[in-house]
Amino acid sequence: MNRLFHVPLSPFCRKVRLVLAEKKIEVELVEERYWEQDPDFMRRNPAGKVPVLRMDGRAMSESQAICEYLEEPPPTPALMPGSPAERYEARRIVFWFDDKFHHEVTSKLLYERVNKKITGQGYPESRNVKSGAQKIKFHLDYMGWLLDQRRWLAGDVMTLADFTAAAHLSCLDYISDVDWNRNANVKDWYAKIKSRPAFRGLLADQVSGFPPPPHYADLDF
Repeated sequence: MNRLFHVPLSPFCRKVRLVLAEKKIEVELVEERYWEQDPDFMRRNPAGKVPVLRMDGRAMSESQAICEYLEEPPPTPALMPGSPAERYEARRIVFWFDDKFHHEVTSKLLYERVNKKITGQGYPESRNVKSGAQKIKFHLDYMGWLLDQRRWLAGDVMTLADFTAAAHLSCLDYISDVDWNRNANVKDWYAKIKSRPAFRGLLADQVSGFPPPPHYADLDF
């Protein structure tokens, strides 16, 4: 049985979960308290990070490397476009969210509000929270600009770029840190992603001590 070592509110774990679910690859989810650096887990990934996917007799780490691995063999659907230019654009958007958005927004809001408490690292730093709340506006506007020109974030078909963005935003939506009224295009895009069967597992997540808002699992939010 394939096993994914993860934490529910990690955007990197959620990206892998979405890809696995979209490709209908069955996997057992194993919550991992990675910050405790359990020796067994450190043997799976010496970097001490999640996600780690146990599949095909190997333990694989790093979300983007895992997702690219899942693109190589069947099953379908493909989540990377066919042409080099289209693949470039999809990868560019993936890295935008996993790097820039993560640094400017996810780490400032989700990690301050949730991860610090769960891992026992103290209280949120208000300066970081204010910075994240301000920076997310720019990113939502940029997404809206992209969606003015194309059906999906990287082009006219849904790609890994959309799942990556949705993974980050779904974590923030769990803690009510996304203003869906800021841009109608972004809200419509997220509604399409949120309605996919692959998203059902994410919408069922429950983190102890952090109940989601009522709209989190509502498809008509």
